[in-house]
Amino acid sequence: MRNPTTTQILFEMSRPGRGTVVYPPCDVPEVQEFPPLPAAFLAGEAPDLPEIAEPDVVRHFVNLSTLNMSVDSHFYPLGSCTMKYNPKRHERLARLTQAAHSHPYQPEDQIQGLLSVLYELQGMLAEIAGLPAVSLHPAAGAQGELAALLTASAWFRHRGEDRRRVLFPASAHGTNPASAALAGFDCVQLRSGAGAFVDLSELRDQVDDRTAVFMITNPSTLGLFEPEIAAVAEILHQAGGLVYIDGANMNAILGKARPGDFGGDMMHFNVHKTFTGPHGAGGPGAGPIAVRDFLADFLPSPIVTHDPDRNRYSLTTPIHSIGQVRTFFGNVGILLRGYFYIRTLGARGLREVSENAVLNANYLLSQIADVLEVPHGKRCMHEFVASARVLKETRGITAMDIAKRLLDSGYHAPTVYFPLVVEEALMMEPTETESMETLDAFASAVREICHEDPEIVNSAPHQTPVSRPDEVSAARKPVLCWSSPDC
Repeated sequence: MRNPTTTQILFEMSRPGRGTVVYPPCDVPEVQEFPPLPAAFLAGEAPDLPEIAEPDVVRHFVNLSTLNMSVDSHFYPLGSCTMKYNPKRHERLARLTQAAHSHPYQPEDQIQGLLSVLYELQGMLAEIAGLPAVSLHPAAGAQGELAALLTASAWFRHRGEDRRRVLFPASAHGTNPASAALAGFDCVQLRSGAGAFVDLSELRDQVDDRTAVFMITNPSTLGLFEPEIAAVAEILHQAGGLVYIDGANMNAILGKARPGDFGGDMMHFNVHKTFTGPHGAGGPGAGPIAVRDFLADFLPSPIVTHDPDRNRYSLTTPIHSIGQVRTFFGNVGILLRGYFYIRTLGARGLREVSENAVLNANYLLSQIADVLEVPHGKRCMHEFVASARVLKETRGITAMDIAKRLLDSGYHAPTVYFPLVVEEALMMEPTETESMETLDAFASAVREICHEDPEIVNSAPHQTPVSRPDEVSAARKPVLCWSSPDC
């Protein structure tokens, strides 16, 4: 019998008169310290909230938490998302009073220590990117893309150039065209060339004096380093355009290659992917951007600057800044976690991150390549894309079936059906923080699933409270509030 605190919602557990706290009648005169609430706020009936005893509430949420998958409880090979372990040391340091209790409206004189850390982080990210100017302001990777594209747009307008086209390859992250469209650009998707790399002839045909930016993820979502990236950059630069590097896959090249060195003019970092800020669950992110020096005056504000003569740090606005893209000066708590990660590892440690991420990905690829096709290359960078195409044709087992069945084995599923250039795609990224034992166990689970009775796999998962919800209806017709079945 299932525990009712995991199968029922709070309204279903509610019983009249069963509350968490019962206060005795007030035996002292009431004192009104604050103005009373406006009468309009007090009109009408009290909200219909569930009535539940405190132990039942606590058990309900604790039991729900055990149903969640997280990087602290399960292996999380979610390709292109770099779900690596978040060191608890960095969590503790980010909660230090000097940072956690700072207020964004405090005078700069009172937060000099915090500003000095953010200034140092700007410099470290600039060095890692090979691009000299950094803004920590954007709240997440997609907002970093948007902020960088708005920065580029402002630069072109300042030069009197009307460039409205943004190009991107077929394997691009979906946020790339979305950010470009939101920034007011026209989006042009290029066909894939041999090996799913950029087709240089197609690129030359599409680039003209209307082209503003070419957006590319390098390494790509296929886990491959673009071999012609320098030629790609040269084509754009000769036409007066810019190259944007989506930094989602920096976990593969930290300390090994810098986007600025292979032709990038702008990029964003995903602190939650590359520098172990917590990832997912709707929490805060951070998407700092780095750009070439000629774009620095157009960056979003504020930027942390330093006056060496006075040894003073300030929040400043670049002369041609696009302004703020969010409140205050960024999600500082996430930025601090990234700072502590970089300081902990240092230059040598960051290189080892990439070396071990690439090693783990290639090891996992080698362990499953005989049961799942890997269409693009026998070697990869930090991730690879397998395909269940043959398995679907011969045994009726799809990528989604494998993903669902992995839940029964205690593993989060890889990314499925992306990138679209691979049929029945399963994109896997083990990251550098997983052991060989974990990778062996996961590979063994994948192999077993591929040889299981298709009926068992097709109906998975079998060990979860909910098996296969109607995901299409949930996305198109979401039910965002609860109502009683009796209503």
